[in-house]
Amino acid sequence: MITLRAPRPGDFGWIIQRHGALYAEEEGWDARFEGVVASVVSDYIKTFDPAREACWIAEHEGHKVGSIMLARETDTVGRLRLLLVEPSARGLGVGETLIRECLSYARAAGYAEMILWTQSNLLPARRLYARHGFVMEDSWPYDGFGQGLVSESWRLRL
Repeated sequence: MITLRAPRPGDFGWIIQRHGALYAEEEGWDARFEGVVASVVSDYIKTFDPAREACWIAEHEGHKVGSIMLARETDTVGRLRLLLVEPSARGLGVGETLIRECLSYARAAGYAEMILWTQSNLLPARRLYARHGFVMEDSWPYDGFGQGLVSESWRLRL
């Protein structure tokens, strides 16, 4: 069973570390990606608004297996950030559970839309986004932390 909880001390560091290590191993991304994640986490913590923003840690059998954030983009637009599912938990519905909770919270917080930024090579994540109604709006070459990347922006009208 997958359970979700709010972050505890040390969890934000875990999010940064796991993104850096996992994407280096699986996608060949360099340390600049970990820097991007650290910046996202830092901004989130500095300006956190509990009425409009949230972060969830997914656990399975007492182990952290995933994370996701909802950050305020504007008064009407929320941003899905830092979806991560550990390889050991893929296929258990972790990503589905995290996205569903994030979108439910976004609706309750009064957002009219959700947006996200991803890379074209992250096929499982892209399939999850599409299944939840997100539509890709734009794509562009990006060399921010790896070669041959294509960034994408996606939007969901709530």
